[in-house]
Amino acid sequence: MNEKLDKKDVLNICKERDIKFIRLFFSDIVGQMKGFSIPVEELEGALEDGMGFDGSSIKGFARIDESDMVALPDPNTFTILPYRPKEKAVAAMICDILNPDRTPYEGDSRYILKKNLQYVKEKGYTFYVGPELEFFIFKNDKTTEILDEGGYFDVTTLDAATDVRREIILTLEEMGIKVEYSHHEVAPSQHEIDLRYTDALTMADIVMFYKMIAKEIASKYGLYLTFMPKPIYGVNGSGMHTHQSLFIGEKNAFFDPKDEFYLSILAKKYIAGLLKHSKEITFICNQWVNSYKRLVPGYEAPVYICWARRNRSTLIRVPMYRPGREKSTRIEFRSPDPACNPYLAFACMVRAGMKGIDNNYQLPKPLEMDVYHLTEEDRKKLGLDVLPGSLIEAIEIAEKSELLKEVLGEHIYTNLLTAKKIEWDEYRKIVHEYEIKTYLPIL
Repeated sequence: MNEKLDKKDVLNICKERDIKFIRLFFSDIVGQMKGFSIPVEELEGALEDGMGFDGSSIKGFARIDESDMVALPDPNTFTILPYRPKEKAVAAMICDILNPDRTPYEGDSRYILKKNLQYVKEKGYTFYVGPELEFFIFKNDKTTEILDEGGYFDVTTLDAATDVRREIILTLEEMGIKVEYSHHEVAPSQHEIDLRYTDALTMADIVMFYKMIAKEIASKYGLYLTFMPKPIYGVNGSGMHTHQSLFIGEKNAFFDPKDEFYLSILAKKYIAGLLKHSKEITFICNQWVNSYKRLVPGYEAPVYICWARRNRSTLIRVPMYRPGREKSTRIEFRSPDPACNPYLAFACMVRAGMKGIDNNYQLPKPLEMDVYHLTEEDRKKLGLDVLPGSLIEAIEIAEKSELLKEVLGEHIYTNLLTAKKIEWDEYRKIVHEYEIKTYLPIL
């Protein structure tokens, strides 16, 4: 990946490498990878005309009466899957979804990101992101039985999943996906692999591949890897802290050597935009019932809407500037979790930031204190607002959001709200273990 390939390049590589099958992937509206395989003999036709499929079976796609869809592979996403057999190898590509008349399909979240990045490009910017994806590795998918009691940065034999993590990294690098670093995270059996920053569309494709590959490699070891935001009560959940910046050509538009924070006026307006619209985009960045079990005080996940440089309890952190590293000046948005749809999440983040730039939002002062330990009275004095505390609260905020309608388009906005209301209703109807333990003995 990351190489600029055309259709001819892809066909030549397949011939040289004796590729026998091509897996064609795309995302549904909640970010689940969907796809199908074709023999290499069908590849030339697929690259030219796409492959037809029934969209009515895909979550949030077409109704039954308008179900014909076309999956058109993007040659730039071509990669050989190294964990598949070396003989008669398997390659993969991510597809754009089209209507039968070849127009972009409004329910394709990859198209939604491309459309919003075009808006950013027309303003003169390129949007770069570098996400940090955390995950847990358990003994199987039926239990949260941990593999180790390791903690943050542990490198002892406690870290039982080191081999899994190493193979994930080697596989990603063999596919041309650059990894910054990896380590054991704070919670038992929790890990993190950070991806080297690149443009947002390439990164969203990479995140989709990364999540699929990580799960498949863990499965090879007889283990189960999950990006569920909060699988274990009482320990840290898994986040997807997203580092981001805007560039003008090769110049980092967020950097100003004369500012006390080394942040340009543009960067400050961008942060102000993200802060102002953070409650609305939480519906996209934290889209599951379980996401809100992570967004609680005390476990390094942000709850209060504020920013700082060193303070990791804030929603937005500005990593310290290092001399000579102007290009690395960036902001870190800490609320998203790795179970989000990366295409929609990146689109919402950049458009929230762009709202700040377009409308000249003013950035409040940074808050260099542990906001988790502030009293409610203190928070009121500081004017601190909070992120939604549950999926239904996020839904109610999203229903009033003009930004989300603009960013997502009518199709995805409406279908996602419908799907998430159903999810909330199913969740609230279930009698949970907490209720049995708490209420059965006394009521």
